[in-house]
Amino acid sequence: MSARIRGGRAVALAMLTALTLAATGCASAEQPAAPAQSAASGGAKTIKEGLKIAFLPKQVNNPYFDASDNKGGKVAVAEFKGVYSQTGPSEASPSAQVSYINTLSQQGTDVIVVSANDKDAICGALQEARAAGAKVVTYDSDTNPSCRDAFINQASAEGIAASQIKLISEAVGPDGGEIAILSATANATNQNAWIAMMKTELAKPENGKLKLVATVYGDDDDQKSFQEAQGLLAKYPNLKGIISPTTVGVAAAARYLSGSAYKGKVQLTGLGTPNQMRAYVKDGTVKAFALWNPSDLGYLAAYTGGALASGLITGKEGDKFTAGKLGEYTVGKDGTVLLGDPFVFTKDNIDDFDF
Repeated sequence: MSARIRGGRAVALAMLTALTLAATGCASAEQPAAPAQSAASGGAKTIKEGLKIAFLPKQVNNPYFDASDNKGGKVAVAEFKGVYSQTGPSEASPSAQVSYINTLSQQGTDVIVVSANDKDAICGALQEARAAGAKVVTYDSDTNPSCRDAFINQASAEGIAASQIKLISEAVGPDGGEIAILSATANATNQNAWIAMMKTELAKPENGKLKLVATVYGDDDDQKSFQEAQGLLAKYPNLKGIISPTTVGVAAAARYLSGSAYKGKVQLTGLGTPNQMRAYVKDGTVKAFALWNPSDLGYLAAYTGGALASGLITGKEGDKFTAGKLGEYTVGKDGTVLLGDPFVFTKDNIDDFDF
């Protein structure tokens, strides 16, 4: 069964659940790409051929970024006949991306697509790259808006937060109890925005029986995330649930819980990929988790960068362009382009997806 869910429109068709995340890592090159368009120009224009598009994730060899970059961005760049590359640090630290940005700028890269480990730490390097002629697109995790041309937001902070709190509430049950958050890095822009909105959700009367007792950071490192999950249970013996809104963290926490006495007693949800989480959903460690479509996120980021570098859009609010198979998008406030709504994975649907 094909598992292709693209952006907000496809999610609406796929599920009536309001807060679900789109997902498939399946290759989508078999669908023809529509040409990028500029609404202001009044006619169709094609992205320039030969553009050098470089993806700079928070860290390489991360399953999430493998899907977004190599199964999404790479496909898009091939469609408009650009030159794709991926580079980046092996560890997600605030300043680790700076040297890579400098190198890409020196190489005359047309578009740098970056997921920021810190919203401020890489701004100077990005501004220098822009001054040298590169267009900068952030995806997954943003910088300050002044440091880039556009931001591809996988889902709204409000939507992700509401989804995560709803999932942990349903998993824990009506009696509620203590919960904790296992995040990525302490400086990750997206993580911090989601956590802030989760706290807003927890303050609502309907979530009054849930009590957030701790937020810890696994730095998107598998072993550290595993240890942080272990530490939460040692420190909070009455803990009822963990939210880990990071693909590395949620998989590490699931691995710990699945082999411990807490399996089935401490509930876990978060943001993960189906291939990472399938075994833990099937063995009962996790009832449900969520994610957007990482390959579509990278695909949209590449098309946005191509449109910017081709002069089809400037990144200002109201700009419209067509992102290949995903269709038309409109640039929102602060140069933000929203991919779509969240999608929830359970034992009933997880085998429909492969990424």
